[in-house]
Parts: sequence; structure tokens; C-alpha cells
Amino acid sequence: MKGHGTKFARKKEAAIAALLSHRTLEEAARAVGVSPNTLLRWQQDLEFDTAFRKARRAAFGQTTARLQQGSSAAATILMKLMLDANTPASTRVRAAEIIVNHAAKAIEIEDIEARVAALEASAATGQRR
Repeated sequence: MKGHGTKFARKKEAAIAALLSHRTLEEAARAVGVSPNTLLRWQQDLEFDTAFRKARRAAFGQTTARLQQGSSAAATILMKLMLDANTPASTRVRAAEIIVNHAAKAIEIEDIEARVAALEASAATGQRR
């Protein structure tokens, strides 16, 4: 849009931050000083949508990293509950089930990663020919 320059770009960046930090579109729009309809229109813009999705992935990545940091403590708690004879049997069974399910999922993910790596290597070899 002509005449808006960097101020307009800053407004859109502020809108992305507001969308990530407010519960509703209306609250985000109010925080940025635009109408909800303007914010909806911006969300339909490919460039804005791409930037918003990138910012959302980055925020989610930080959340995932925090959860991963706590996973060792969580595993320790599950193991203690499972092995403690004073823990109710239903809780011990649930802890064991969680441990087995997550271990199985980890193996599945490792297998998928290996298969994808093999496919990528095969595709790369095929492209060089």
C-alpha cells in the first residue's frame, strides 16, 4: 500500500505479536489499534499469513523446548510411581502404561526418521544422475 512504508509494516508486526499474546482476535485488534475487520483482512494476505505462521511456529518451538526440559523430571516421577509399592495399583498401572506408550512412540519416530533419511538420500542420489 502506497504511503504506509515501515510504519505500516511495524503495525503488522505488532498485530502478529498481539495475535500470539491475546485470547481473541478482537482483543488483539484493540491492542494494536485497528479494527477486527482490518485484522481479519490482514490474515487473508499471504505475506501476513506466512509471517504469522512463522512466528507461531517459533513460539511453539519455545514451548516445546520447555516441555523437553521437564521431560526428565516427568520420567523420574512416572518411574517412582510405577515402582513404589505404596502407590495405588491403578496409579502404578497408569504410570507403566504411559511409560510403555511413550517408549513405543519414540521407537516409531526413530524408525520414521531413518526411513525419511534413506528416502532423502535416495532422492539426492537420483537427482545427481
